[in-house]
Amino acid sequence: MRDDAAEYNPSTEIDADAIAVVGMAGRFPGANSPLELWKLVRDKKSAIPKFAAADLEDTFDEATRSSPDFVATRPLLENVDLFDAEFFRMYPKEAALTDPQFRVFLEICWEAIEQAGYHPGGLGGLTGVFGGCSMSTYFLHHVLKDRETLESFTSNYQVGQYPMLMGALNDTLATRVAYKLDLRGPAMSVQSACSTSLLAIAQACQSLSLFQCDMALAGGVSITFPQKRGYLALDGGMVSADGVCRPFDAGANGTIFGSGAGVVLLKRLPEAIEDGDNIIALIRGYGISNDGAEKVGFTAPSVAGQAEAIRFAHDMAQVQPGDIGYIECHGTATPLGDPIEFEALKRAFSGEDGCALGTVKANVGHLDAAAGVTGLIQAALALHHGEIPPLLNYTTPNPGLELEDSKFFVPTEPRPWPPCDRRRMAGVSSFGVGGTNVHVVLEEAPRQTQSVRTADSDRPVILPVSARSQAALSVARAQLADHLEQHPEQNLTDVAYTLQIGRSAFNERSAVVAMTRAEAAQKLRAPMTGGSKRARGDARTTVAFMFPGQGAQYPGMARRLYEREAVFRATMDAGAEILKPMVGENLVDLLYGHAGSEGDEAHPIRSTLMAQPALFLVGYALADLLDSYGIRPDVMIGHSVGEFVAAARAGVFSFEDGLRLIAARGRLMQEQPGGAMLAIRAGEAQVRELLTDGVEIAALNAPRLSVVAGTFDAIARFEQRLENADLSGRRLHTSHAFHSAMMEPVCDPLADVFASVRLNAPQIPYVSCVSGDWITPEMAMDPRYWAQHCRQTVRFSNGLATLRRDSEPLLVELGPGRTLATFAQQAQGVGKDGRPTPITTLPEFSTAGEDQTHFMDAVGKLWSEHVPVNWGA
Repeated sequence: MRDDAAEYNPSTEIDADAIAVVGMAGRFPGANSPLELWKLVRDKKSAIPKFAAADLEDTFDEATRSSPDFVATRPLLENVDLFDAEFFRMYPKEAALTDPQFRVFLEICWEAIEQAGYHPGGLGGLTGVFGGCSMSTYFLHHVLKDRETLESFTSNYQVGQYPMLMGALNDTLATRVAYKLDLRGPAMSVQSACSTSLLAIAQACQSLSLFQCDMALAGGVSITFPQKRGYLALDGGMVSADGVCRPFDAGANGTIFGSGAGVVLLKRLPEAIEDGDNIIALIRGYGISNDGAEKVGFTAPSVAGQAEAIRFAHDMAQVQPGDIGYIECHGTATPLGDPIEFEALKRAFSGEDGCALGTVKANVGHLDAAAGVTGLIQAALALHHGEIPPLLNYTTPNPGLELEDSKFFVPTEPRPWPPCDRRRMAGVSSFGVGGTNVHVVLEEAPRQTQSVRTADSDRPVILPVSARSQAALSVARAQLADHLEQHPEQNLTDVAYTLQIGRSAFNERSAVVAMTRAEAAQKLRAPMTGGSKRARGDARTTVAFMFPGQGAQYPGMARRLYEREAVFRATMDAGAEILKPMVGENLVDLLYGHAGSEGDEAHPIRSTLMAQPALFLVGYALADLLDSYGIRPDVMIGHSVGEFVAAARAGVFSFEDGLRLIAARGRLMQEQPGGAMLAIRAGEAQVRELLTDGVEIAALNAPRLSVVAGTFDAIARFEQRLENADLSGRRLHTSHAFHSAMMEPVCDPLADVFASVRLNAPQIPYVSCVSGDWITPEMAMDPRYWAQHCRQTVRFSNGLATLRRDSEPLLVELGPGRTLATFAQQAQGVGKDGRPTPITTLPEFSTAGEDQTHFMDAVGKLWSEHVPVNWGA
């Protein structure tokens, strides 16, 4: 799934009735994914091992194993004993009783959904499940371990030993997937022996065509035990006498049964195009038939029955046999099966030429109930890559087939699949013991025409990763880093979109922000940092917005956000237009049109007149931008000017009135005589003992961080007293003694200004920096409260304690730098002992050019702390 739906080439006619293959997954001998299977076939490798006597797990006696007819070989799956029961919310005992066929099928269904760019909770509509499996030999071999257990099970069947029954019942293969993944469409197990999984795919297509579901998982699995076992071959029988599968070859002497699993995710083509899905191939038609009684025996194949299934598929797909360029054959390499299948092909393809034959069975063996889907996956990848795969173990044509006189050929090397007048097409056959024949016609996916863009991104993107455990999270991060390095053709923005939209969000989370693949891989491989150790569970994270006060501003703050984020820019432009008559300039031009440095006191933004409206506007615009991502505060706190932003966000006054009020406040405060402010590393009680005439406590920012204010002379005398007390102070870059008696003349005029606007009770709780406690409706609606605001001590430290009184909120600073985050971290326990570390949304001046990356990193951290994010934004 991409972040922009691809446009399809209109010059090629689209069959609106076609079914799109949008995802696939599987476990095959020698290959843990469809792509690994494709590489195995292209590299002409066999995944059929020969076992040493010591490795065999079967119960054949030594005499049997010594027989010249005993073949110690079988394709198998590795690690079928491994299963993350907790991931699928299964108890260990339940998982132990569940057949590995069901466990693996459940896993690959999840993988197919993710491979398509979705997650089980985000499929939308109805999703069906169609699948089948082999007999549960795990149940016979591992669960019914002795006669007593067997007799107890049979005596209690069907109501006793229920967990044991549910772990082995073939009927539950599809319904277990539907239950575990919360899928609401049709869920049915399908059984037709070797053609099971291709029949399941046909049934899924039918269900989609009838609008019984909107997406469908279809496939099969066969894992039998013991895996490492041999077999006795009989002359002219079904199984290979030498452990090699040679379809259509003169030396063909039988097939080899093995273990495997495969599934595809299907969707109606119009919806797949509309949703921008990555379409691997199309299913144009399918045919199903049964041999009936006109054959040698129940297990024997039938020319007429197979040919009929192929013709049915061609008719449904409305194609001519000459349109087909490749057939993925049933291809068992049995003395009886190959000639019959070839004769059926000749009947169905009479007079046509240029069609290649192949079968994946030569590489991985006959995967029983999973054989059909494995063949379909191979054919779909051949179409996807525009390449005809080679047939392994083929050297000399079987003379009984008369291949040289037919219109078919067998490739022994990979070869390009030449384009034709219409899109390439392939057929897939799967014939079941007992006579159920299935044939499917596949077509190459429509060509996509997308705008060309580099693999890297032109803006920072967030790559979120989650898992159910820290160990799994580390693995997932490493796997994503590997993927980025191994697939340079994939655009980083598309990767980010799929991770955001197409993945489930689990408890353990992390996110990295990057613009290049190399940067992303490097960050993903770095040790994870940050995050709290609090219990995740299902508890919702409480979010507290913090808005900083005067002194935090700097020239050019949030410049990149203004340039690249439409929501942020719209708020800034609207606010600047409202402020222009009151401040005499366009504040946006002032912020981003004037060069300046952090310490440039001459820059207009340093003046109180401009600084207060600028901080208000940037803080409000940041809140708007976070709101567009679905991130909203539960509670808020502001430091001095910052409380005005909190009040506006809480609805105490409107955005427009807030700008007028803060502009008036800044102008009135600017007009007052100059003064000084001094920061001291000491608590309130210690500072009060040292106060001199003309000096007041202006702010209590942390338990041991206070600010005093007063006239220049009074502050100079106070600095001498501090030195005598072996304490030091730091002059702040302010022009006035805010929050002191020097602001008294401002109060009455400001009260008149506030009396002229509508004040409302707050709709979002926030902490008053005057009282250090929750704002009350009476305070918020009192003009005198706001008039005295610039005169009273800022009790930010008390406010932090109030925020933490009933919960442990996640603190998010909305403004330039990390002033309030530093105060919070200096407060006892915040950011320590597993408590969440405060998050900042804008950098300090030294890294001002990285403000968009910094903001995106904040969104990623919020998501990592379980704050819901609207990734669609």
